[in-house]
Amino acid sequence: MTKIFLAGHRGMVGGAILRQLVARDAEVVTRTHAELDLTDQPAVRDFMQTERPDIVILAAAKVGGIHANNTFPADFIYENLMMECNVIHQAFSAGVTRLLQLGSSCIYPRAAPQPMAEDALLTGPLEPTNEPYAIAKIAGIKLCESYNRQHGVDFRSVMPTNLYGPGDNFHPQNSHVLPALILRFHDAVQAGLDEVKIWGTGTPRREFLHVDDMAAASLFVLDLPVDKYAANTQPMQSHINVGCGEDVSILELAQLVARVTGFQGHVTTDPSKPDGAPRKLMDVTRLSSMGWQAAIRLEDGVAETYQWFLQNQDALRR
Repeated sequence: MTKIFLAGHRGMVGGAILRQLVARDAEVVTRTHAELDLTDQPAVRDFMQTERPDIVILAAAKVGGIHANNTFPADFIYENLMMECNVIHQAFSAGVTRLLQLGSSCIYPRAAPQPMAEDALLTGPLEPTNEPYAIAKIAGIKLCESYNRQHGVDFRSVMPTNLYGPGDNFHPQNSHVLPALILRFHDAVQAGLDEVKIWGTGTPRREFLHVDDMAAASLFVLDLPVDKYAANTQPMQSHINVGCGEDVSILELAQLVARVTGFQGHVTTDPSKPDGAPRKLMDVTRLSSMGWQAAIRLEDGVAETYQWFLQNQDALRR
């Protein structure tokens, strides 16, 4: 049986991938951060040499929203670079010929034409609020491409749009926009507030993909025959976008979350706070042409995520 090392299985995306691998009866090897620090090169080398996985899925990353990226830029670039370098190189050194690493839509220039196609990479300046994280994720793509070119391995990259779903981070300062909104509107309902003010102007548009769709797309790309994957990529541009192909404004998203959480008050904006990039929509033509499309509607996914939050909020708040 093929042995798969899944790095980051306790994260939102890694957890969704793990659920789908378990449903396949796959042999999956995992390690918690306490058991294996992926920024520790000797530890990763020893692990790879001992376990000798056949396939590696790199879903581990240090992630966060605008506030976290602005506050901890050194942490974001250092930890993500180290994880990518260690896992990808040590996987190769241990004889792994097939690897999938997960990136982020923030790799694309701030002013990239919308929707953002794969060939927009490195064509302009990045969004300043998360540039260190973006540079680390770009490095992961180029690591995979470079090992493919030099060593003939099959290391692939998928670039998801904004993800959400069960297992998300609901920290009041360091979460992404959708879980942050769920938390704020839920608390507003509990406190009987009649107004919730959201960051920025509310006009930026974002695309959101349920994490179960992302997991399905990741395994779809991983399972593609080499010739089909190669036919839809290029040696110097081997990554594939993953998204649903539709976006909403932040204000529309806030109004959706208000409906789901039962908030009856006013939703207002705070233009003094940063907006981030004006629009981020992925061009998913490549992935669609290969036969994959997202299945979970945004409102359904947000409602499911809110129910998961309600069931787990005590642990999340601790």
